[in-house]
Amino acid sequence: MANHSSISRLITLWTLLLFPAFSHGQDQPSIVLIFADDLGYGDVSFCGSELISTPNIDALADNGVRLTQGYVSHPVCSPSRAGLLTGRHQQRHGWEFNPMGRDVDNGMSVEERTFADELNAAGYATGMVGKWHLGYQKPHHPLSRGFDEYFGVLAGGSIFIDPAAEGVEAVGRQGATRSSRNGVYRGFEEVIVEQYLTDVFTDEAVDFIDRHQDDPFFLYLSHTTPHTPLQATQQYLKKYAHIKDKGQRIYAAMVDSLDESVRRVVEKLKAIDKYENTMIVFLSDNGCAGYVNGACTNSPFAGFKRYHQEGGIHVPFVVSWPAGLPKGKSFDHPAMSLDLLATFTAAAGKPVTTEDSVNLLPFLSGDTVEAPHEYLYWRAGPTKAIRGARWKMIKYNKTDYRPEDLSLSGSRIAPPDEGWPTDSPLGQVTLLYDINADPGETTNLAKDNPDVVELLSAEYEAWARTLQAEPILSPMRSTIANMHGEWVQLFF
Repeated sequence: MANHSSISRLITLWTLLLFPAFSHGQDQPSIVLIFADDLGYGDVSFCGSELISTPNIDALADNGVRLTQGYVSHPVCSPSRAGLLTGRHQQRHGWEFNPMGRDVDNGMSVEERTFADELNAAGYATGMVGKWHLGYQKPHHPLSRGFDEYFGVLAGGSIFIDPAAEGVEAVGRQGATRSSRNGVYRGFEEVIVEQYLTDVFTDEAVDFIDRHQDDPFFLYLSHTTPHTPLQATQQYLKKYAHIKDKGQRIYAAMVDSLDESVRRVVEKLKAIDKYENTMIVFLSDNGCAGYVNGACTNSPFAGFKRYHQEGGIHVPFVVSWPAGLPKGKSFDHPAMSLDLLATFTAAAGKPVTTEDSVNLLPFLSGDTVEAPHEYLYWRAGPTKAIRGARWKMIKYNKTDYRPEDLSLSGSRIAPPDEGWPTDSPLGQVTLLYDINADPGETTNLAKDNPDVVELLSAEYEAWARTLQAEPILSPMRSTIANMHGEWVQLFF
C-alpha cells in the first residue's frame, strides 16, 4: 500500500512551489463551499439532466474543474458531513451513523479540528449558513467548531415554509411544523423564519459575503434543499408547471431554488470584485433518496442515498477558482470530499493534511497527472466498500428480512433497542464491478475475479485496522435491498 504520509508531505511541497502567491495575507483567496442535501447526480444539467435546468450550477462547471469521479465519504447526511468538515474518515473519530435524534445529547468528537478551525487560524473570517447535523450542545455547536458566525438549523432538516401558505406545493406532512429541535438559530438563539428557507439561507450568505468583502473569508453554505419534506413556492414552481407528477415538479422547483442561490452568491462576488479570487466548491452530501418515489434520479448510476452503489456516494462535484485553476476542465481520477480540508488550507497558504485528505490543487491545475488516491474506502457498520482506478468492491450483510418487514416510514426496519449489531451472522454478499466499463454496476464480476476480490479485501482490511474500533452511536437505521438476486441489509 502507498505511504500516505509521504504522499501528503510531497503534495504539500508541490503546493508551496506551485502556488507561492497564495500565502497568508491579502492574496489569500476567499472560499465558498456550497453543499446540497440529497441532490441526485442526474438532477443537475451539467451531469446530464434533461428535466431540470441548472444554468448557474452549470456555469460553475464551465468556469472551473468538474470532478467526474467525485465522491463523499458516506451515503447519508450526518456522517458524510463529519468527514467533510474534518478531512478524516468519520470512522476514525466515531461519527459513523446518522444520529436519529441522538445528536441532542451527542455530537462529533470535540477532539477533531474542522476546516473552519484551520482557516480561522490562517486569518479567515469564517461563517456557516444552513444545516449542521453534528450536535446541539455548546461544545458541538458550529460556534465551537471554528465558525465565527452561524445561522441555520442544527437538526438534520426542517420545513422550508408553512405548507399551508398561499402558493406552496408540498408532498406529505413530514416535519410540517418547527420546534426548538428543528428550528432556525442565529448563533445560540432561536429565531422565527416565515419565508422560504432556501431563500433565507441565501440572503444570509450574501450578507456574510458583503460584510466581509475586505477580508479573506470562508463561507460554508449548507443548504437543506432538496431534502424532504418536498416543498416549493410559486417562484420556483412556475418554471416546472409542465411536469405532471407532483413530486417531480416540487423536487425540480427545489433544485431551481438551489440554482438561484448559486446565481446570487456568484453575482455578489462579482459585484464586490472578489469572484476571480474566490474558490467556489459545489457538491452534495450524498445521492438522492429512493423514498421520494421517483421524484429524483441518480442516473446513470444504480442505488440511492443509504447505498454504497454509485448512486449513494458519487455526487456532482465542481471546484471553480478563476484566478487559480483552469476553466472548463474535467478531472477524471477518483477524489473525495475529505480532500477539501487539505485543498482549502493549501489555497490559504497554510497547508494542513491528514491521513485521508489530499490537496487537490496540483491535480486540478494539471501540474501533476498522477491520481491523488490509490484507493477510496467506505464503511457503515458491517458494510464495506473500496474503489481503485478500475475495480470497486462492496460487501453487504445477507439478511432474512423481506419487504413486508419494512414497517417504519422511509422504508426502514425497526431496530433492536440497543441498535443493530455490526457483525455479519448470515455472512456477506460480495459485489465486484469494473466501474469504468460498468458505472451503472449492472454486472457482479466477483465470482469470475477471485484474485481481484482477494486483493481488494486485503487492502480494505489494512485500512480498516487504522480506524476507531467503536462508533460513538450504534446504528439504529437500516433497510434492505435486492442486489443481483440476493437480499442484503444496509446500515446507516
